[in-house]
Amino acid sequence: MFDSLSEKLNAVFKKLSGKGKLSEADVDAALREVRLALLEADVNFKVVKDFLARVRERAVGEEVMRSLSPAQMVVKIVNEELTKTLGEPAKIDLSGEPPHVIMLVGLQGSGKTTTAAKLALQLRKHQQKPLLVAADTRRPAAIQQLQTLGKQLDIPVHSEGNTAPPPNICANAVKRASDGAYSVVLLDTAGRLHIDDEMMRELEEVKAKAKPQEILLVVDAMTGQEAVRVADEFNQRVGLTGLILTKVDGDARGGAALSVRAVTGVPIKYLAVGEKTDALESFYPDRLASRILGMGDVLTLIEKAQETIDQETAQKAAEKFLRAQFTFEDFLEQLQAIKKMGPLSQILGMVPGLNQVAKDLPADVTDKQMKRVEAIINSMTREERVRPEVLNGSRRKRIALGSGTSVQEVNQLVSQFKQMQRMMQQFKSGRGRGMFPGIPGL
Repeated sequence: MFDSLSEKLNAVFKKLSGKGKLSEADVDAALREVRLALLEADVNFKVVKDFLARVRERAVGEEVMRSLSPAQMVVKIVNEELTKTLGEPAKIDLSGEPPHVIMLVGLQGSGKTTTAAKLALQLRKHQQKPLLVAADTRRPAAIQQLQTLGKQLDIPVHSEGNTAPPPNICANAVKRASDGAYSVVLLDTAGRLHIDDEMMRELEEVKAKAKPQEILLVVDAMTGQEAVRVADEFNQRVGLTGLILTKVDGDARGGAALSVRAVTGVPIKYLAVGEKTDALESFYPDRLASRILGMGDVLTLIEKAQETIDQETAQKAAEKFLRAQFTFEDFLEQLQAIKKMGPLSQILGMVPGLNQVAKDLPADVTDKQMKRVEAIINSMTREERVRPEVLNGSRRKRIALGSGTSVQEVNQLVSQFKQMQRMMQQFKSGRGRGMFPGIPGL
């Protein structure tokens, strides 16, 4: 996510950290490079200008010049001003009496239908009862796509075919939701160009009949400043209450995210960070700023872990690990739990200090490695998983053959596991006592 921008900004800060006290000339030289990095990332020119003016005013002030670590203070200022540019965190408005109507709008191909399903799943996790509405009657197979997604997620879809007028479909869906005790209605409208007056009038009619509480523009983050222009036009016609940026995981630049809030005044509410139906994150400006500056995003990582990893199982695994009773079976269980959190490269990018490692790795290499490890452990017998000391040469050959890997890869995994066991023994022998107060005796 925003790898190119992150890399360039970190290079600027690295140069600053090589200096002791910073002069005004040092700050100006650094900000020139930051300006270039932001413009290359397709950030709106006015946004760049205002952002740099605020950073410079603070960076040449007393708080930096008198600081023991001026370079770190500059990074802190950039982080704070970046967060300010991204705007305040904004939640979906679910106040008042249900059903709460949410209308999704946007250009063709922006990912509205998939996003509608992702948002429905997200809301259901928060104890809402969603109803998806297939109001895109223009795109072939749009209705079928939403019905398929609804079936996969076990979320009902209201559909009246592709001949009924969308405003009527939406109005009928709201009535059904009211009668059927649904708490949220998600309207998946057809993609349209913001310059198509007839289709924009249709949206205005949907708004008048369905009376949405939220009108969210689904916009492709990879379109850069074009996303800002689209948001501005839609906002003028239907009055947007929020934005959902899609394909953020594939956007190396970050221009849309950094510009759209500042230019339109419309808050970003969600980021779609993958193709899976659970790959939708609530938008937190401070967390995104930290990711852009290579400082990780521990809070989002913790939230992902809490959602996908069973806490009781994790606690038992931790106790076994610290008592040197951790086996290949436990390791496999934890590996499968981590896989549910998403691509490993994405997870590494959220860990401070490991984000650079994640950038240097090809997108799928870590996930391939995980699959190989999984295949090796699955090819072991139960005895071999619990007692890896029995793994002699012939057993390792059999495991390599069964997992489609080499003996060298099997040896490497066993060797790494033994190193981990030695570390566990150190904790067991007393060196780690007192470090884990939540676990008795440790």
